[in-house]
Formats: sequence, C-alpha cells, structure tokens
Amino acid sequence: MTLQEILDFELFSISQYSVKASSIFFLILVYMVTRIFLWILKKSLLRGKLFKRLDKGQAMAYYQIAKYVVIVIAISIALEGLGIKITFLLAGSAALLVGVGLGLQQLFNDLVSGFIILTEHSIKVEDIIEVDGIVARVKEIGLRTSKVETRNDIMMILPNSKIVNENVTNWSHNKKVTRFSLFVGVAYGSNVDLVAELLKEAADENPDVVPSHQTVVRFIDFGDSSLQFEVLFWSNNQFRIEDVKSKIRFAINRKFIENKVQIPFPQRDLHLKSAAVAIPIEQA
Repeated sequence: MTLQEILDFELFSISQYSVKASSIFFLILVYMVTRIFLWILKKSLLRGKLFKRLDKGQAMAYYQIAKYVVIVIAISIALEGLGIKITFLLAGSAALLVGVGLGLQQLFNDLVSGFIILTEHSIKVEDIIEVDGIVARVKEIGLRTSKVETRNDIMMILPNSKIVNENVTNWSHNKKVTRFSLFVGVAYGSNVDLVAELLKEAADENPDVVPSHQTVVRFIDFGDSSLQFEVLFWSNNQFRIEDVKSKIRFAINRKFIENKVQIPFPQRDLHLKSAAVAIPIEQA
C-alpha cells in the first residue's frame, strides 16, 4: 500500500462528509504547528526579543491575546481542511446562539471583562491586588477567569467580571515599591526624640525596607494612655508585608527594652461616689 493510498483511506463518513486518514494527519499538523508557534511566541515575548520594553505582566497579556487569536485561526483552518464551511456553520448555529444567549450573559460578561483586562493592562501577571479584603498575587489572566495566589499559598479563581466591576486595589500598578505604616504608643514622660530615633533604626535595619526611600517617623497624637507615633517606610515585598511588619515590631520591642522605653497598658480612671444610707434600727 502506497503513502497516497494510506492518506486516501476513508475512516468513516457522515452524510455527505467523509473523514480520510489525510484529514487526521492534517489536524495533527495544524495542532503541532499551532503549539510550536505559541511556544516560540511566548519565549520571544518573555525574553524581550519582540518588544524590549515589556515587563513580564505586559508580555503575558500580549501573549494571551495572541494565543486566542491564533487558536481561532487554527480552528478555522482545521474545519476548512475537513470540508466544513465556517459561514454555513455560523448561519446554522445563529438561532441556537440567540436562544442560549440570555442564559450565558454572565459568561459573556466574564469574556468581555477578560479582554478589557488584557488590553488595558490595569492588572498584569505578578501584580499584587486586594479584592474583598484578600491580598493576592496574580498568577494567570485568562479570557474568562484569572488565577490569584493568596498569602496563605491558596490558589483562587476569580471571574474577570468581579475584577473589572468591583473595587480592586492594585498595590504594584505604578511603582515597584509601596509605602506602609506602623503605629506605636509609648508612655507619657518618654524621651520623644529617642523614641523617634529607635523607631527609624528598627525600620531601616530590616532588609525588606528600601533604603533609597527615607523612613519617616511622625508624632501623631497625645492619646488617652500613650504618646502615639506612626512609622512610614517603603518596601517592595508587598505580598509578604505582614511578615515584614512583624519583624519590625520585634526590633522595636527589643530596642525599647534595651533603652528602657515603656509601652503603657491602657488606663481608665474609676470614680466612686459615696452616699449616706440610713439603716433603720428596731427598738426592743
């Protein structure tokens, strides 16, 4: 049996359509070419061979858009290779699409939201975002859903419409570093200049605090039981910032103990009013 005979061998037929071995080889070829092309495109974008100014998040966004376009083209070529006309298929399914359209509104909303996220670049891969009080790192942006990783190393799948329609804080949208704050109270009578110096030292000694941005200590108020200070510092470790804050608090507590600076307990004044009470005395 020759190669041509193998390719022309009919596997099965449906109505007027027949599927030959050559059709299967063609589908495999389209699939392999598509996978190889997408792999080369992804590597080229991430390594900056196509656009040198793209960061990883932007490169992944462009790759996702290109991926969906290439997949649609590949499917169209595959169907045409099987002898299925795209225009006839779309015309035949138009009524069905209208019928199920109302039931798929949320799906279409998610798809449109995914396209908006990928084209606007308001949120990119590796960005740190906060949704509903949950801080997470964006791991993947799909056309319908996005995958994010929380600080507890839990993967969450968010519908793209939730990201677009609700209030989302992007901690790393414009800058690589973000400013954070700590609040500390000390006892009345403490040396405020020494306290400010110790607070600044505790923050600056932490390796996750960016030294190029100056740490600021503010004396913010005279509280009910303490003198209240605020420490403002910059860090590029937004995702694990609570760990950074914890280490700074450990350092502050150690420095306060070494320098005999007291952190007061909450104090409340209790006033007792005495009243004369007449006690009747029974006479025998």
